[in-house]
Amino acid sequence: MTRHVLTAVAWPYANGPRHIGHVSGFGVPSDVFSRYMRMAGNRVLMVSGTDEHGTPILVQSEHEGVPPRELADRYNRQIVEDLHSLGLSYDLFTRTTTRNHYTVAQELFRTLHKNGYMIPMTTMGAISPSTGRTLPDRYIEGTCPICGYDGARGDQCDNCGNQLDATDLGNPHSRINGETPKFVETEHFFLDLPALSGALGDWLRSRKDWRPNVLRFSLNLLEDLRPRAMTRDIDWGIPVPLPGWEDNPNKRLYVWFDAVIGYLSASIEWARRTGDPDAWRAWWSDPEAVSYYFMGKDNITFHSQIWPAELLAYDGRGTHGGAPGEYGELQLPTEVVSSEFLTMEGRRFSTSRGVVIYVRDVLERYDADALRYFISVAGPETQDTDFTWAEFVRRNNDELVSTWGNLVNRTVSMIAKNVGTIPESGDLTDADRAVLATSRDAFGQIGGLIERHRQKQAIGEAMRVAGEANVYLSQQAPWKLKDSDPERMRTILHVAAQVVDDCNRLLAPFLPHSAQRIHEAFGRSGALSPGPELREVEDLDGGPGYPILTGDYSEQVGWESSPIVPGTPLAPPKPVFAKLDPSVVDEELARLKERAG
Repeated sequence: MTRHVLTAVAWPYANGPRHIGHVSGFGVPSDVFSRYMRMAGNRVLMVSGTDEHGTPILVQSEHEGVPPRELADRYNRQIVEDLHSLGLSYDLFTRTTTRNHYTVAQELFRTLHKNGYMIPMTTMGAISPSTGRTLPDRYIEGTCPICGYDGARGDQCDNCGNQLDATDLGNPHSRINGETPKFVETEHFFLDLPALSGALGDWLRSRKDWRPNVLRFSLNLLEDLRPRAMTRDIDWGIPVPLPGWEDNPNKRLYVWFDAVIGYLSASIEWARRTGDPDAWRAWWSDPEAVSYYFMGKDNITFHSQIWPAELLAYDGRGTHGGAPGEYGELQLPTEVVSSEFLTMEGRRFSTSRGVVIYVRDVLERYDADALRYFISVAGPETQDTDFTWAEFVRRNNDELVSTWGNLVNRTVSMIAKNVGTIPESGDLTDADRAVLATSRDAFGQIGGLIERHRQKQAIGEAMRVAGEANVYLSQQAPWKLKDSDPERMRTILHVAAQVVDDCNRLLAPFLPHSAQRIHEAFGRSGALSPGPELREVEDLDGGPGYPILTGDYSEQVGWESSPIVPGTPLAPPKPVFAKLDPSVVDEELARLKERAG
């Protein structure tokens, strides 16, 4: 049965280039899932964009001496180009500085306010003594008053998971310059989370198939719900759409309030660009539609608490009641798919300390599928994992090249040399039938694993099938039969070609670039799993133009074994993957050391 599947992918900040830790959490896993879901016949809408408001943008723009919009434009373009090179198949990758996004975010705020869930409160705000600028909670660190962790932020302690206020912290200091903030009274609108706690708890307790660590963390958040500020004292962001506030140049919507709304605004923008402005409703209004939100674990709070609370408040499903706004009743997430952290050579990624590997640097030197493979097979799916250059080279050479690439090359090479075309099959032996059944049956097993977000196990199973095909070829030794039993040789090569073609489909969501090359090497036409296009567009509502990622993914090869066509000419193959010299490890470690100073 065809389903409408929303793939909602975390919005990367446009305050700098993205590193491989970022795309290991939000990028590659969401793309693998979306590509599989399309191949399985579902209607997928994959959306995201760059997050361009808030203090991080202001801090970086001051550091670089350029206006915030100029900074956001530059990094938005770089991020779009990098994600395009990585092959992330967005239906729309946009940005939060579009006029469409402003309109959608302000509509949600007004409806939440009308329904009684945005309440004005006077609070203590942090000010930088040296600049006079507001310091958002996330830019203040100190000691957690609950567990004693000395790296707690002003909004949350990542050690114990409790929600905090910056005034609660012991020894508070600015993450920007280390100074002690000054606290002053200020008025803001707060999201009334306690009024939504019942509905939020009912929804969370109904979630059964989430990753256990994500669900436990989310349920723990219910124990200390308190109103949370949704506006900020800042001059860069979306104006607060209420009389007396909208013209105040120093009050804006909280960046995390508007960033999560981006999933909805991007869906609406996508629909408008297709010429059917209501097309987005199939993914947001239908209770039968499903939605999966992909991110790193540091963003769980905003996706399992803040965003669902905003949706519940918009629908009027808290203790204050209320009615939906102009978009109608909106559906809550089906699952929050959070990954753990990727570390690098035993250290946490830190751009400021030079402990970083940028996506662009990797893709300039190595094949995109080599990086996608490492993330898929060794990424931080349910626990923190470490990226090392030695392991990257080993995985590439011993697995991609020696197992999968070797199987493809030897199969195509033997057919091209000994037959010239894909041969007909003769009578099958038990060994033939067994290996064919292995690859055919793998579609159901691997597809089920991807649907349940067990991608490491899924790609491991696909590589196991490739390994069995290699064993089959070695045991059957068709090269020995050219003169003595050419009919049997052709049957073995036919079976091998079918299994390789099956394996290529199984690996296509993970390795789309090489999968297309292999697809063509076997004489197949069209796109196996279409990739994204980078387009320059105009703002739909008259703002500045910008680049987007989008694509036509309607022509999909199915998630099933498809008979190969005897008589299809095959040419001598080119290597599918490049083997890396061991010297790569020392070269990359030297670059890392130089960057870290």
